Amino acid sequence: MMRPFFIALQFLTRIPVRLKDNPNEKQIAASQLYYPLIGLLIGVLLILLVWVSQWVLPDVPTMLRAAIILTGWVLISGGLHLDGLADSADAWAGGLGDRDKTLAIMKDPACGPAGVVSIVLLLLLKFAALHALLEASASASMPNLPLLVIVIAPMLARTVPSLLFLTTPYVRQHGLGSALVTGLPRRGLVFVIAAVVVSVLLLAGSMGLWLVLAVLIVFVLARRLMIQRIGGVTGDVAGALIEITELSVLVCALLFYSQ
Repeated sequence: MMRPFFIALQFLTRIPVRLKDNPNEKQIAASQLYYPLIGLLIGVLLILLVWVSQWVLPDVPTMLRAAIILTGWVLISGGLHLDGLADSADAWAGGLGDRDKTLAIMKDPACGPAGVVSIVLLLLLKFAALHALLEASASASMPNLPLLVIVIAPMLARTVPSLLFLTTPYVRQHGLGSALVTGLPRRGLVFVIAAVVVSVLLLAGSMGLWLVLAVLIVFVLARRLMIQRIGGVTGDVAGALIEITELSVLVCALLFYSQ
């Protein structure tokens, strides 16, 4: 029963996990039920990193602490979704509106200028958002809420791929995502998605409602672009959406605090 969990842990993180044999397609598809839990685990590890950095390096400027947290964030996930973001950016820029050309560029392992720029800009925005959140956590009026956002962001972001695969056709016959859509546990995923939304609302209250709405808006807009350009979803665009969703949650939380 725990095998799908370890498959998800192996796929979404660089935490060392050893499986006795290769998983089958049904087990890979079932692993999506644990994606939000893996996101929660990533968030908890990031908060632990925040606390450890505060304890070991209490006099370190907030800017450097934000850089440390962002580095840990990238290392935990292994940059898997950043790769998807870069491939998607290159494909959208170089595909010139053509479906087949877009898919061909996306499959190319080389990273072009658009891919590099997309990674740099996303990490820059994440860094700025983390810096602002860490600054806000020093406030006596809300010491815990900003840190809660760092937990919620990866959890919500890793819920989005399941919603994407539930509602959008997969456009490749083979590929990283093909096994994920074979034998998709639809009822289980609907329950998990609902449970994540309820959990966020309970944990973050009115801010949680704004975070969920922001994620939904980003999802709808991104899905529309996918349908218009390639007619569905690939593993790369799913990974790109994870990164964009994480950033959207951080930015939305900051807008909420600024009110």
